Amino acid sequence: MIVGILKEIKAEENRVSMTPAGVEVMKQNGHQLLVEKAAGNGSGYADEAYERAGAEMVATAKEIYKRADMVMHVKEPLASEYDMIRKDQIVFTYLHLAAAEELTHALIKSDSIDIAYETIQKADGSLPLLTPMSEVAGRMAIQQGAKYLEMAQGGHGVLLGGVPGVDPGTVVVIGGGVVGTNAAKMACGLGAKVYILDLDLERLRYLSDVMPANCIPLMATPATTRKLVKEADVVVGAVLVTGAKAPKLVTKEMIATMKKGSVLVDVAIDQGGCFETSKATTHGDPIFMVDGVVHYCVANMPGAVAKTSTQALTNATLPYAVEIANKGWKKAMQENNEIKLGANVVKGKVTFRAVAEAFGLDYTEVSDLL
Repeated sequence: MIVGILKEIKAEENRVSMTPAGVEVMKQNGHQLLVEKAAGNGSGYADEAYERAGAEMVATAKEIYKRADMVMHVKEPLASEYDMIRKDQIVFTYLHLAAAEELTHALIKSDSIDIAYETIQKADGSLPLLTPMSEVAGRMAIQQGAKYLEMAQGGHGVLLGGVPGVDPGTVVVIGGGVVGTNAAKMACGLGAKVYILDLDLERLRYLSDVMPANCIPLMATPATTRKLVKEADVVVGAVLVTGAKAPKLVTKEMIATMKKGSVLVDVAIDQGGCFETSKATTHGDPIFMVDGVVHYCVANMPGAVAKTSTQALTNATLPYAVEIANKGWKKAMQENNEIKLGANVVKGKVTFRAVAEAFGLDYTEVSDLL
């Protein structure tokens, strides 16, 4: 199979979908690799490293779309790419379609096979290709929250860990999954008082067992959220409904009650955000204020630490990319249910129920197309 590795074009996105080491593995499996020139620069991988691994360097994205059987990105295709996507071409990347109606319709029109990293799912419900970036984003959420609490950044001047004789800051993490757990770990490590909210009682029991004493797991209810956001210095939105739009769990009314100069970090912004006042921002212009509360809503947080993120992402995606390339998309989905669950749009049909429901589109069971 001819596999194309595209240069990211989303604003300030420095990751790349495959390292030179990943290219070498794909080559060992008998595949031809096309890599867009300068695709790895932001992650510290020069074109020469890809050439040494056996890739052919290609000047433009247009040529890669024209030649490749499967194209790989980190972020979703942007409008400038829609018309390049070919019939029967495999697009393997993060798609987040439930929050992207225009892209969904473009993929339907293209008649391509669109497999989303974020909905590939193991039998235990875990999301192996979302997990490494969720780990990065969860940890970054506390770094950013701590930074924007500084008065020079618009915050109200609280040090999350406090100092002897002074109360530490309060962090509220909404969601006890991978993002939330990593955020809570970081906040606890700084010495903050941390509340982590979740709806799953078994998950709360687990968190109670493994988290340090300064982390308090609580059942998520509107009343609990309403109470805690008033006390919070940093609130991290870490909620995920697989493949679906994020629920709005913190309302405008709640935000109006928060301390001026407190910070909201919405890690769910890729799926539409879980704060009612959220709107996507960029690394170059990462924050805005609503009711005196700092909002950090960068839609590609791990792109700021591209070297770490690219390596972590390739570690996770490479086995699936190899399997799809080795078997073709149909056989790969027939033999591996995890990959089948990644199918979001296939040959003009929406094959992920939450995406169809988000936009009132017809849903087709992917098994019917295999």
